[in-house]
Amino acid sequence: MTKIKALIFDLGNVLIYFDWKIAREKLNQFEPELGEKTTRYLKENKQLIYNLECGKISEDEFLTAIKGSVNSSLTKEELAKIYSEIFWENSELTKHLPTLKLNYKLYLLSNTNKIHRKYGWDGYNFLKNFDRLFLSYEIGFAKPDREIYEFVLSNIPFKKDEIIYIDDIPEYIEAAKKLGWNAIQFKNNELLIDELRKFGVNL
Repeated sequence: MTKIKALIFDLGNVLIYFDWKIAREKLNQFEPELGEKTTRYLKENKQLIYNLECGKISEDEFLTAIKGSVNSSLTKEELAKIYSEIFWENSELTKHLPTLKLNYKLYLLSNTNKIHRKYGWDGYNFLKNFDRLFLSYEIGFAKPDREIYEFVLSNIPFKKDEIIYIDDIPEYIEAAKKLGWNAIQFKNNELLIDELRKFGVNL
């Protein structure tokens, strides 16, 4: 077995958890049924989220589209904060990052956007353990686009059999495996640690 030299982590529902219900309930506190209206609009306009996460539209364009569709009196900044205050840290996993960093290069690969980064997750201390953050809105592609995986591999000094990619979404794991990456679907912390040990990664 080739020696593993780098670990690539997804962010959402791996290193941090999130729950859209938090945002929906906060929106409802501002205006009755605003949470349901916003949720419905975003479900019906998934391309809008994809465009935001690929950097094809600005944060202002995204927030303007939502405000216009739900006819809300919320300011764009208020909406951005509520849209982003949905995260909490998976500390049982992130506590291992300093130890892993001693023996492996650590990278982050996430479908995300500037709004969530600014108002949601950028302040977490565990991020300092990563050698580089690969963020969809900066790269111009999003998982499971082949191009985002190829971009990562071309920007790290390792071969695909020297890395392990960790993500909670099966579709994203399969896309990585098709390109020859070692990949583990995250289900819970205990199973992840067991799977990493099978690759010779000790925590």
